[in-house]
This record gives sequence, C-alpha cells and structure tokens, in this order.
Amino acid sequence: MNKKTIRDVDVNGKKCLVRVDFNVPISGGIITDLNRITGALPTINYLKEHGAKVILCSHLGRPKGKFNYDYSLKPVADELTKYYGSSFKFASDVIGEDAIAKVAALKDGEILLLENLRFHGEEEKNDKDFCKALSVFCDIYVNDAFGTAHRAHASTAGIVQYGFAPIAVAGFLIEKELEIIGGALENPTRPFVAILGGAKVSDKIGIINNLLDKVDTLVIGGAMAYTFNAAKGLKVGSSLCEKDKIALAGELMEKATKLGKALLLPVDNVIADAFANDANRKIVEGDIPDGWQGLDIGPKTIAQFSDVVLNAKTVIWNGPMGVFEMPNFATGTEAIAKALSQAKGNTIVGGGDSASAIKNLGYADKVTHISTGGGAALEFLEGLPLPGIVCLNDK
Repeated sequence: MNKKTIRDVDVNGKKCLVRVDFNVPISGGIITDLNRITGALPTINYLKEHGAKVILCSHLGRPKGKFNYDYSLKPVADELTKYYGSSFKFASDVIGEDAIAKVAALKDGEILLLENLRFHGEEEKNDKDFCKALSVFCDIYVNDAFGTAHRAHASTAGIVQYGFAPIAVAGFLIEKELEIIGGALENPTRPFVAILGGAKVSDKIGIINNLLDKVDTLVIGGAMAYTFNAAKGLKVGSSLCEKDKIALAGELMEKATKLGKALLLPVDNVIADAFANDANRKIVEGDIPDGWQGLDIGPKTIAQFSDVVLNAKTVIWNGPMGVFEMPNFATGTEAIAKALSQAKGNTIVGGGDSASAIKNLGYADKVTHISTGGGAALEFLEGLPLPGIVCLNDK
C-alpha cells in the first residue's frame, strides 16, 4: 500500500492529531513495558522538530465508555514528560473543556496527550458527532497505531471516512509495518517461509489460504497441527483438535500440493498425560496414544523446522509451537525463535505471543522486524483491508 506519510505534507504550524497506540501494561501506576511509547517517538519527534502542534490520542484497556482513573493515560503522560519536559502537556479529558483550552494554547513544537479515548463509548461505536468533535483538533490526521489499524473506530478511521480530516497520512511506525510486512508479502526474496502456530486452525484459515499463494514453504506447529495430522489419518489422542475443521485441513493440504508448495507438519511431538507443566511426558512419532496430548514439537521436528528457517531468505513467524507458558513445553518455540535470530534473511515476527517469546528470550535485536500489531498483523497477513490504513491518502 503506497500511502502518504508525514514527510509528504507540510506540518509547520498545523494541528496534527496523531493516533498512537499507548495501550501499555501498567502495574501499580508503573508502566512495565515501554516499547509502544518508544515506538511512537520517531513520529512525535519529527512533528515536533518540524513545528507542528502535536495532539496525541490513544486508548488504554477497556474502561467501557466511562471515566475510570484505573485506565487513565496519566502514567503515560508522566513518562513522556521525561522526554519532552515543559513542551509536553496532558489534558484531563478528550473533547471537553480542558482539551479544548490546552489545544488552543498549544504552540508550534509543543505536544499534548489527550485522556483515554475509550472513556467515551462513541469511540468504539465510530460515532459521527464524536469524530466531528475530535476533528476540531485536526488540520492533519496522522495514524501511527498499527496495533489498532484493523479497528473501524472513530479515531482510527471514522474521522477520515466521515470527511472531517481530508489530509490523512501515516506515521513512521505504520510506514515501517507496510514496507516490511507488505514488502515481504508482495515481493519477497526467496525462499519465502511462513511459520504458523497457535491453538486453532479456525483462527488462521484466511492466513493459510493467503500465504499458500505466496510462500515456498508453510510450516505449521502448535495445537493447530493436530487438526492437520488428524486429516492425514493419524491418531491425536486427547490433543486439542478441531474435529469440524479436519476436512478443511485436508483441503488446505491438497491446495498446497496442487500449488507445488511444501506444507510441513510435526513429525514428532512432546506429549503429556495432563495439561500441566509437571505432567508425565514423552516423545512420540506418528500416532499419539489415548489419554495423552501433544503440547510441543519434538526434537526431529525442531531440527527440520530450524533448518528450513536458516535456509530461508524471507521468514514470517506468527504463533508458538507449543504451550510455551509452561517451561517443559517451551523448547519448540524457543528453538524457532533462536533459528530466526540466526537466519541471514529478512526475518519478521508477527505480534502477540511470538513477539513476547522472542523479546523474552533476548533475540529482539537479532530479527529484522517485530510487528507492533497482534490482530492487525494477522488481518494484514490474511490480506484483509485494514480500515485505519485504507482511509489514509494515497501517494
């Protein structure tokens, strides 16, 4: 998608309403992960340095359309004050008197953060009047929140769709997501490998269909692999298996064969006699006996999957290979993360659990890109239009 960015417009002296993703984890008033804040800084800094009046807006959590101090963006404001000092302001409301007064007083190069958008139920309902009220703060609309780009909410799409923000461009974070993930999907350096994990085939049907047309090899791990193995006629014991999707899994394997694409499934599994870290466990190839369930990929599968990753020129990974929250069943996920960190090609990690795993293992700086969007990354990989990006001005 070739969308205009903040580089393509004159922001000097303009009110720039910037949709950021400051939905950060907060414990006891302390932000425990600053990645989403630091990820927004390049866009904020550019606008500040180019003389814009920067008005930031974000949601935090699920306050259900009511003011709830537990979901206030004040801790984020306190953090941003460390970066910007007296040039940074915080409004105690979103479209109320305090926000209106502070926007009116804002000087070129100053920054204002509005309170939590979701204190208004109209935000998630994409209410036209709420969009109009927001647009008073907006000469130029900037979306830099890839994590919410799949939502058709007031601040992510409605303000543009209703015609209240005719100038609508991307910030640097969204530009990076479009260039790296979009580039991999549209014009990958080959071999192109996608690794999909997670619990359910039903969550990834669209992604599998879309990626089979693009990749050279599709690797499937996690619990969803047991539905595919059941389609091959293997016994899966009490493993998580979507019986109503077995036929579909068979059709997807047939599609891969017709397209001449490799679709790799686990050849061995770490199985347990209960869904618990301290359960009895063993490694089996082929059938999983009754009373046992697969909770991770086995050593032969790890070797095969890792080899495919290391020989790829483009890799996209989304979803764990096992129940990686339990240490005894995290080996497969950790091995794939390590292989990605050692691969020489373009390595892209989707948001969500895969992103958490690679960060926790200390490999974050050894991959090309970690997506900032969980659901948005999934829908992007599926080839679905993202409302928060479709609405932006084309170049």
